[in-house]
Amino acid sequence: MERYEPDYQRVVDAARNRMTDYLPLYEHMFSEKVMGMLLDCDMAALLAGSFSEKKEYFSKLAGFLTDNGYDVIPYEYCLTAVFPDGGALGGHKEGAIHTMADFARYPWESLCDRYFEAADPYFTALRAALPPGMKVIGGVGNGVFESVQDLTGYMNLCYIREDDPALFAGLFEKIGALLDQIWARFLRDYGDIMAVCRFGDDLGFHSSTLLSDTDIETHIFPQYRRIVDLVHQSGHPFLLHTCGCLFGIMDALITKTGIDAKHSNEDSIAMFSEWVARYGDRIGNFGGFDMNVICMEDAATIRAYVTEVYRACQGKRGIALGTGNQVADYLPPENLLVMIETVRTLRGH
Repeated sequence: MERYEPDYQRVVDAARNRMTDYLPLYEHMFSEKVMGMLLDCDMAALLAGSFSEKKEYFSKLAGFLTDNGYDVIPYEYCLTAVFPDGGALGGHKEGAIHTMADFARYPWESLCDRYFEAADPYFTALRAALPPGMKVIGGVGNGVFESVQDLTGYMNLCYIREDDPALFAGLFEKIGALLDQIWARFLRDYGDIMAVCRFGDDLGFHSSTLLSDTDIETHIFPQYRRIVDLVHQSGHPFLLHTCGCLFGIMDALITKTGIDAKHSNEDSIAMFSEWVARYGDRIGNFGGFDMNVICMEDAATIRAYVTEVYRACQGKRGIALGTGNQVADYLPPENLLVMIETVRTLRGH
């Protein structure tokens, strides 16, 4: 197969729910562990290192993606990484905010500057490493719901919802305002390297959403709209990564937030073809390949499965294919390569 020439516009078109000449590949994130195994180097150390090492990390990742038929490089720097006393979302820590007094004394005004002090070296190195034809899909990581949870914890947020409705509402409004401020600065400083803007905000799990439909539509979707509008004003499409069974809120998500595309799916909730059939006339659909299959099955089974999903999507608009979640630490590198090779063989590129 000839050396691949990336063209980020292909993924932009998929995100805008347009037809593409063939189905592009897309991943939400690539584990440094998996990439290190594939490239035989300590990718995590490079990313955590000096500016030149960060640039080398992004150059190596971009080189792998180019060699394997990708058009964009995924990267986001998470907002929660700069939260003082944060970590309740993924670190199983006690949340920093439980009461209105906690909310009032939290250093909200410092967070935008803290974010860019931390994130600028990464995005600057990424800009310097981008090869011709390739741009970034990502941006400011963590959405509204995840950011709130990082400060309260999920269970405590549920208690706050019952015990202090004003605090519950205030948390979402404050995070929305903070994200609005950060995204405006991000788009000013880094909009030129972006193909598609996105954040991840897992609203659900296997059988339901994590908050009621009413609470999501009342407190989260208006804050999404602020960010999506900013992104659209900058000339970029917006992709939302969100896991879970979301069928009860999907119509409202599309109409009230203005997202252009959605990523994340697992077959035990619904086959990817069902997401495409339900929403493919309204938004782009990214993902497709269930993580259980890609992680756990043998090469022959993966090839047959990827072929089936690919053919179900062929000829449809707004499609980019990859895992239904991300290339996580536990995904066997050889299985990832089988998935990629199968897609590239089917599309002929």
